[in-house]
Amino acid sequence: MSDMTETTPGWLTTDELDMARARMPVLYVEAVPVRVDESGDVTSIGLLLRIGTDGTINRALVSGRVLHHERVRDALLRHLEKDLGPVALPRVPASLQPFTVAEYFPTTGVTPFHDPRQHAVSLAYVVPVTGDCRPRQDALDLVWFSPEEAASHAVQSEMPGGHGVLLKQALAHMGHTY
Repeated sequence: MSDMTETTPGWLTTDELDMARARMPVLYVEAVPVRVDESGDVTSIGLLLRIGTDGTINRALVSGRVLHHERVRDALLRHLEKDLGPVALPRVPASLQPFTVAEYFPTTGVTPFHDPRQHAVSLAYVVPVTGDCRPRQDALDLVWFSPEEAASHAVQSEMPGGHGVLLKQALAHMGHTY
């Protein structure tokens, strides 16, 4: 055993992550990318198109783990850049108070949020983006929806694990109730 403390930021190996997921909640950040007009009203909401682990195509929010020794703000920016590209120009809020905290459980029915891999706690933010957004990593596409379209049953049904519920909460937070 070493007397040195590991101080470099990073994450766990796959085996260590599986063990941690089995024993404790993992912290995530989730972002709802939006376009706003000059008065600050939301005009469109960006949803990623991804292939799920089961091979189905679904819609998703920007989401990812917070790394060891990483600030929440930095994790949010890292995942926005990873999913939307380096010139998305996100405007992360000055106050990092999330619009909600979503608790994902491996057991269905505890909350509307489900992740079969783990118990996770996610801080959710609405983040205006002003730049050119191009999906990266494992996203197939980024589609912009009007708030009304994003609230539709058709879009909601394409969002597994409770992301549709989270999107509806974001819409309500922005003053769009349908």
